[in-house]
Amino acid sequence: MVAKVFLFATCLVASLFSQHSIDVSRQTVITSAIKKVGPSVACINVQKNVAYSMPDPFFNYFFPPEIYPMQSSGSGVVISPDGYVLTNTHVVENASKITVTLSGGDEYDAEIIGVDKTSDLALLLLDGNNFPFAKMGDSDDLIIGEWVIALGNPFELFSISNQPTASVGIISANHMDFGVQKESGRVLQNMIQTDAAINPGNSGGPLVNAKGEIIGINTFIFTGSNYNKGSIGIGFAIPINAAKRIAEELKTSGSIDRSFTTGLVVQPLNRSIIRHLNVPFRDGVIVVHVDKNSASQKAGIIIGDIIVTAAGKKVNSPSDIRDSIAEKDLRSGDKIKLKVYRDNGYINIRLKLGAYK
Repeated sequence: MVAKVFLFATCLVASLFSQHSIDVSRQTVITSAIKKVGPSVACINVQKNVAYSMPDPFFNYFFPPEIYPMQSSGSGVVISPDGYVLTNTHVVENASKITVTLSGGDEYDAEIIGVDKTSDLALLLLDGNNFPFAKMGDSDDLIIGEWVIALGNPFELFSISNQPTASVGIISANHMDFGVQKESGRVLQNMIQTDAAINPGNSGGPLVNAKGEIIGINTFIFTGSNYNKGSIGIGFAIPINAAKRIAEELKTSGSIDRSFTTGLVVQPLNRSIIRHLNVPFRDGVIVVHVDKNSASQKAGIIIGDIIVTAAGKKVNSPSDIRDSIAEKDLRSGDKIKLKVYRDNGYINIRLKLGAYK
């Protein structure tokens, strides 16, 4: 009898220990990161007033355009205890009213502090204080293949459970450069690629590492056919280091000042210039004027220099230099690296962009 009781007690202890081990093993770095960041993820509900008019101008004369309310939603993340929320510009653009819902269902009115179409980032401010917020990580310290979690409000599912949806994947690639988008004017530079499922509604939500830190803002996806608008495992996020810089400037001034001056006048190379100067290549622009006391003069650029590349990209027209500056999201005070041909050799010049006066 004693042996049976002992055996039963041993089995019971083993069973309880095994159950405890299973419960502990279910808690991973992924579940910990979601628990840490989840309360700061925002469901952003947007109301817009959209004007609808007839395509025929004759009918528009008799029937003026009517204004219809339209609702949409996206995602965001609270980045400070005083209620600043980071999201995408395309989520809140042209909004007449914005309501933000956090985990648990609490709703707050939100004010747009500033939007930046170029980076597709916007900063909101919630009406309240002592908000749960997420810690920002370092997007310059990423490992291809490391675990990441995309959190947000895909297909408005946040409204069903009052909590964000999580999808898990890895960093598939980094430093993905899509340049300037002609239709929208957005500059999609240095993007993080992930196979964590990102779907419509995830825009503006955080991409989080295993430590529970934001390393990116989910922005856009590649999709399959017109009938399949969901994730196919190719999504992209704005690096958080770039987003932090934008957010700070929006918080301070409400807009992003990208005005700058180089004090430089250039023209494309042509056959006569190439022949006269005996230039051994066809690509590049030649400097024909440098403003006195300008950024270019201070950098050491002189008339007759031939700029071959700007920020590592070939230059064949004056606009190529400006496009390189735009793609790098450089502003007054930032530096751009120029490869210059002078005296039958190449030199590298770092040009510090000047401010308009």
